[in-house]
Amino acid sequence: MDRSSHPRSRRIAPVVAVAAAAALTLAGCSSSSGGKKSEEGAANASAGKATTPRMTVALVTHQAPGDTFWDTVRKGAEAAAAKDNIKLVYSADPNAGNQANLVQNAIDQKVDGIAVTLAKPDALKGVIGKAEKSGIPVVGLNSGLSDWKKLNLLEFFGQDESVAGEAFGKKLNEVGAKKVLCVMQEQGNVGLTQRCDGVAKTFEGKVDPQNVNGTDMPSVKSTITAKLKQDPSIDYVVTLGAPFALTAAQSVGDAGSKAKVATFDLNKDLIKSIKAGDIQFAVDQQPYLQGYLAVDGLWLYKNNGNYSGGGEQPVLTGPAFVDKSNVDKIGEFAAKGTR
Repeated sequence: MDRSSHPRSRRIAPVVAVAAAAALTLAGCSSSSGGKKSEEGAANASAGKATTPRMTVALVTHQAPGDTFWDTVRKGAEAAAAKDNIKLVYSADPNAGNQANLVQNAIDQKVDGIAVTLAKPDALKGVIGKAEKSGIPVVGLNSGLSDWKKLNLLEFFGQDESVAGEAFGKKLNEVGAKKVLCVMQEQGNVGLTQRCDGVAKTFEGKVDPQNVNGTDMPSVKSTITAKLKQDPSIDYVVTLGAPFALTAAQSVGDAGSKAKVATFDLNKDLIKSIKAGDIQFAVDQQPYLQGYLAVDGLWLYKNNGNYSGGGEQPVLTGPAFVDKSNVDKIGEFAAKGTR
C-alpha cells in the first residue's frame, strides 16, 4: 500500500466498522488451502450477496499440522468471506521462512489483501514491506500485537498475550497454586513467550518454563510426564494451547501426579474436559472472531476506507476465562466449532 494512504501517515478519525457494514449488502465465497482451491464454508454462512466487486484475500498463518485451533480461525475467516463476496485463499506453515514465502506467493498472485499472523515478526518484515510497495493492504491477527505497528500493518485483531498471561497468573493465585510448569510448544514464538512471562509476572509462586516439540504429541506427553515424576512439587501444569492441555492431563495420570491442568485456548474436546473436571479453566482469545474481523476489516478498508482502531490501536479479542461456571453456555458454540 502507498505510505501516503496508510493510516499512520495521516490523521483521520476512526470510523465505526459496523455502521459501514450495515450500509452495504452481504455476500458468498470460496476458499482454498495450500493453493488447492475448494469450495467450503459457504454452505454454513449467512444468506445474501454483496454488491461490492469480488475480492481475493490471502490468510497466511503459522499453523502447525494437526493444530485444531486454526480450524476455528479459518471458520471465522470463511464466514466473513462468504458475507463479503471474497475468495479466501488459506495457507500456513509453522516455519517462519516458509510462511514468508507463502506471503510472497500471495503478492505474486496480486491478491487484494493479506491477513497474516506474526509469531516470528522479524522473519516477515521484508515480505510485508514488499506487499506494501505492491499496494496490497496487510492486517495482522492472533500473533504480533507488539510488532504490527512497527511493520506498518493496517490493523490488528487479537489478544494481548502479556495481559492474558498476567490475568492467568492472578487466577493461579486465586486457586492456591504454588509451583507451575509452563509448557511452550513452539520455541521462539513471541506470543507464547509473552504468555509464560505474563504468568510469571503476577503469579506469587514459582514458574518453571518447559519447551516441547508441539508437532510431536507423543514427545510432548513423555516430556511432561518425566517432568512431573522428577518434580512432585509441581501442582499446576499450564499449557498454551488446547490440544496440549488434553495431553498434559494424560501425563498427570501417567506420572501419578496430583497436579492440575489449566490452559490457554479452547476446542470442543477441552470443553468436555472442563465439564469433567480434568481441566480447571481456560483463557479464550476467541479465534473465530480474529479470523472474521481480519477478513472483514480488509473488505471494509477497500470498500469504505475503514480501519479499526484508527490504525493506532489493536482490536482485542481476549482474554476471557472459561471454567465450570460458564462452560455450559460457551460449550454450545464450541460444539459448532466456532468458539
